[in-house]
Amino acid sequence: MNSKKAAAASLEDPLYYLTNFEHVLAWVAERHSDLLRDEEHAFLDLFAGLPLGSRALLVRMVMRKGEYFRPSRLAYPEIGDTEAALAPLVTAGVVEEAPTLDVATLFAQLRLAELRQALSVEIAATGLPGTVSKGALREALLAREPVPQPLNVWWPQAPERVVRVRIMAICDHLRLMFFGNLRQDWSEFVLAELGHQRFETVAFGADSRAFQRRDEVDAYLSLHDLRRRLDDGEAPADLAGTLPARPDNPWLASRHARLCLVLGRRAEREGLADLALALYRRAGWPAPEANGEGRIRYLRLAERRGHWRQALALAEPLARVTRDDVEAQALDRLLTRLRRRLGLVPESSISEPAPECFTLRLPGPGRVEQAVRDHLHRQAAPVHYVENTLLTGLFGLLCWEVLFKPLAGAFFHPFQSGPADLYRDDFVIRRRDHFEACLTRLDEGRHRQAILATWREKHGLANPFVHWEALDEELLTQVLACIPPSHLRICFEHLLSNLRANRAGLPDLVQLFPEVPPGEPSYRLIEVKGPGDRLQDNQRRWLTVFHRHEIPAAVCHLEWGA
Repeated sequence: MNSKKAAAASLEDPLYYLTNFEHVLAWVAERHSDLLRDEEHAFLDLFAGLPLGSRALLVRMVMRKGEYFRPSRLAYPEIGDTEAALAPLVTAGVVEEAPTLDVATLFAQLRLAELRQALSVEIAATGLPGTVSKGALREALLAREPVPQPLNVWWPQAPERVVRVRIMAICDHLRLMFFGNLRQDWSEFVLAELGHQRFETVAFGADSRAFQRRDEVDAYLSLHDLRRRLDDGEAPADLAGTLPARPDNPWLASRHARLCLVLGRRAEREGLADLALALYRRAGWPAPEANGEGRIRYLRLAERRGHWRQALALAEPLARVTRDDVEAQALDRLLTRLRRRLGLVPESSISEPAPECFTLRLPGPGRVEQAVRDHLHRQAAPVHYVENTLLTGLFGLLCWEVLFKPLAGAFFHPFQSGPADLYRDDFVIRRRDHFEACLTRLDEGRHRQAILATWREKHGLANPFVHWEALDEELLTQVLACIPPSHLRICFEHLLSNLRANRAGLPDLVQLFPEVPPGEPSYRLIEVKGPGDRLQDNQRRWLTVFHRHEIPAAVCHLEWGA
């Protein structure tokens, strides 16, 4: 098992980007060789045999936006003669020397003055003025439905050519296998080297990769392309017809469910209710990789369309088995409405107690949290603005080793701020014993030492629950002296019940009372609501937990006035 090491090349090396790119190629070749297609193996061999300057220039182009480039815009001092570096790339077939350009590409590559020269005949033929704008010229040219053609046909007197990188798709495939996603790109290396991001060191095993079969890579690419096309404006009805079957890989199945949900929401906005229902159904069933929001949206849309009995028949058994308090909250409200519509006796299984409240009237207006914090703050009872950073940060510090435990499917590469399966339904289940071992420190009184030691040892390393700028050592020391460990355990258990939903909705302020006599509350959590603001669902869920376990929390309603 190999340890994860900082892979970013020093920025003092003028070819740092080439070193980083070659690191990715070597990583993928070592760990994913069995997943590579012939053309990807061929590229790895071809790239290794290119001259140094050509390799560097190709990487420069790969790391920039788009596939088309003008050589004059590829001037890099560490590479030298651009044309000399380009020649082997053209010979090798990885760069196309005279690609055809459609109107959009032509207009992206040429400046306005150049377009006026290149299209002077079209300008004269359409009667446009010589000072025509770029937008007007584009519209006029598109109206004539021109076919794509090389730059020297568009503009025979062009002072230079436009070239096209032909291996962008292959490089994207390699990047996907390295990162396990297409969200991250080559800039991760630079950010790491600059110190903007620092990552925990995690051990890698043979199964430390995102994909185990090539069809999983292809499934990811298919889903990614569908989402791109949706974002580009294609109709959801057209895209839904090409949606592949749900993959058997759990995390890809989760991506598939999220895409169904997004397509369903777009279809619903466009008035395609039947299509939206079908997509929500695909997103929401079957469990466990299904999307809970998809189930709720399906039931709500069925309710709006008058399918009350059908919705009730689906919602009732779901409410009995769901372990998700977010879904339970939504189902409880839905069932109450459905039973009322059907003339049945409404019943609610969720008791939501009224939180403790108080009202302040302060001069203003201003930022409500800051105003209340400043008003309540005392030297003997300091108030801190913490919102969603304090309890989640304490959790992340106490359970650090569990979050970064190198289980299969969790860590794939050196630039992860947290496990890839963090929000999967089985995340906690797979680590339950390890989380329990961490939480036991709360029972035994060992949590303060553990949290502060982790804060010192890991300070600055990325962690999905720790916001370093909000947690200094003095605040942690004060908080750990005031908040009973039994209260922290209750909060951490609630957080673990739904990490995605429950990491938000926490109170804005914490007030500490370090000098109170033993046995009296030594802190309180305060949610601040300004004029016209009201509690959100996630805030209500947290306040219910606080009330149930007698954790001191209150809602402050702020009014502005003299």
